[in-house]
Amino acid sequence: MESNCLRRVILLLLIGWTFCAEETEFYSSTDHMMELLVIERSLIQSLRDFITAQKQCIDGFNSVVEACENASGDFPECLEKYISNPFTAFKLVRRLRMERNMVEQVTETCSSYIADFLANVSLVSQRLPSEKDMDGVALGLIRLQDIYRQLQIITVDVSGQVNVTPLDPDDSFHVAMVALQNHKFQYALLWLQETFRQLEDGIPALVTRREVLTYLGPLAFQMGNLPLALELTQQLQEMDPSCMQTKVHLAYYRTLRESIRCGSQTQTPSLPSDAPVDILTLIKPASETSYESLCRGEGIKMTPRRQRTLRCRYSTGRGNPRLIYAPIKEEQEWDHPLIIRYHDLVSEREIETIKHLSRSKLDRAKVSDHVTGERFSAETRVAKSAWLADEDNPVISRVTQRMADLTGLDMEAAEMLQVANYGIGGQYEPHFDNKLTNDTDYMTRGGRIATILIYMSDVEVGGSTVFPDIGAALRPYKLPINGCGPTDRSSGEDALCPRWTETGARMDSPLSLPTHSCTFPHCYSPWPQLGHLGEGLTESHKSTFQVFVQ
Repeated sequence: MESNCLRRVILLLLIGWTFCAEETEFYSSTDHMMELLVIERSLIQSLRDFITAQKQCIDGFNSVVEACENASGDFPECLEKYISNPFTAFKLVRRLRMERNMVEQVTETCSSYIADFLANVSLVSQRLPSEKDMDGVALGLIRLQDIYRQLQIITVDVSGQVNVTPLDPDDSFHVAMVALQNHKFQYALLWLQETFRQLEDGIPALVTRREVLTYLGPLAFQMGNLPLALELTQQLQEMDPSCMQTKVHLAYYRTLRESIRCGSQTQTPSLPSDAPVDILTLIKPASETSYESLCRGEGIKMTPRRQRTLRCRYSTGRGNPRLIYAPIKEEQEWDHPLIIRYHDLVSEREIETIKHLSRSKLDRAKVSDHVTGERFSAETRVAKSAWLADEDNPVISRVTQRMADLTGLDMEAAEMLQVANYGIGGQYEPHFDNKLTNDTDYMTRGGRIATILIYMSDVEVGGSTVFPDIGAALRPYKLPINGCGPTDRSSGEDALCPRWTETGARMDSPLSLPTHSCTFPHCYSPWPQLGHLGEGLTESHKSTFQVFVQ
């Protein structure tokens, strides 16, 4: 019976985790990722309580067994003579009845323990991450590598911090497989090499050297590193001389090497060279290259001459009565198109209120199909968002009124306040920030003419908003009290989007990026292509915001 109970526990756990795999998605929101730490502690405590209860059950059954053995005594030689004695028969029946009561009592107690455990685990299992979450975090890690061209898995991050929790060989191998499935072959090669290095160093793992070499050799050849492919394939053949596929690969690599050395013209025109190829030379679309370069702080098109025309000033919103005695610090970030940054506009208490209100409403952010207008989830936008109305809380209406005072725009036609929380390696790739013409909201209220983007968190490195068409990269940061930022607006320091840390094969992203956007629909044309990179913001809050004007 105890075995049946255990099987029932395992079955219900599997059912709960299968259900969870279909319903949860944590990786697209760092706020929800933080919840996993609490969930893990809850799961561990539930398992400890169950183990303690099971030990008590075992002790109870041991007591029953000992009591039965002591009461029964030696087994009689003549059963018929033993049972024929009425006193002996009575004691036997009474003893068995008492033993049954003891077994039922212990079993009932154990069943109660199991029921409590199943109730707790059922709640926890619905909040556990799925395979999709694990792959999503791995893909975010690869995306960070891809954007920042970090091709070596090193022990410190860009800010000099050391990470003491490197990925083990099984972790690295999983990241490599995710990279391979998403056609990120150069990063699959790097992570497979890291896995192989760790296995060579004797780090224990489930994955084997043979399994790693099965992928590593062909990938090295595909990336143009023929010597490495040949060396790895030779090692694989030594491990398994009977593998026909390995023999074919090895023979082909050797023939190709001889053809290269002899200058044979009988092979394909694009023969691999005898030296490894720099994977940074892989061709990417021009728009993608521009977007990623700006995230790295490269290619910013602000010239010193244009920069001298930018100003810091105090603004009253063109004489708004609410701002005359409390003007707002204003910084001109870009001249054409006009991008303005305001400072110290939202208080820390208001920020916490907005975050608290949005936390329960966060759902996967979606993009619109350019043809049908339908919205769907995509890896081009890895974040969760929530919408807050003025009626939700006085803080929302107060912030909305403040935006109206500053901009002079009528907020009656404005959308609700949108809160976006980006996930691990979260991003919003280059996109037009206007409504589609076939959108129902566009037809009733028109397109957007401006966007207010409120940064609710500060950033150590990165987290920029970039404009590929104009070569602008604007980083969220807290300014000195005078409201004027760094003088060198073209330096790379202000445009590194995510902050990340590595130790061995480990990479960390900071905790969260709550971003709030309020837009004003009218019937004018869309404005420059806008890319948001939401990674890299920490929990220290900021209260500056930017206005993008068409």
